[in-house]
Amino acid sequence: MNTDLFVCIDHVGLAVPNLDEAIKFHTEVMGWRVLHRETNAEQGVEEAMLGTGTQGVENAQIQLLAPLSEESTIGKFIAKNGPGIQQLAYRVADLDAVCEALRAGGVRLLYPEPKIGTGGSRIQFCHPKDTGGILLELVEPAAGH
Repeated sequence: MNTDLFVCIDHVGLAVPNLDEAIKFHTEVMGWRVLHRETNAEQGVEEAMLGTGTQGVENAQIQLLAPLSEESTIGKFIAKNGPGIQQLAYRVADLDAVCEALRAGGVRLLYPEPKIGTGGSRIQFCHPKDTGGILLELVEPAAGH
């Protein structure tokens, strides 16, 4: 695989039961700041991206994910595992090329086609059974991010 397609670690996703409480902890106690907040109904989450600076290639972020319902992926994750690290996200330069290479290498992807993620980014997930038990998210940022 062409490693030039991978840019950096984009973020670590944390499943949280209450987004406002998690934001308060991470901003007031840990010193992070909210860079972006949105509701993604398709993914069943309310989310916030936190960082120490502006969003950019040099800055890995923390993504707080709160379920919109108990039936959402994050709701089920919290019910089974409790709050905590839910996924690791790699920023990629060309999501389609990365997906093609991963499939050719035998990695199963969770969606037939990429979906829309935070801030209009394109996303895809690798099946944890093919990645050593880690849910890997692939993120191609929206233009201008």
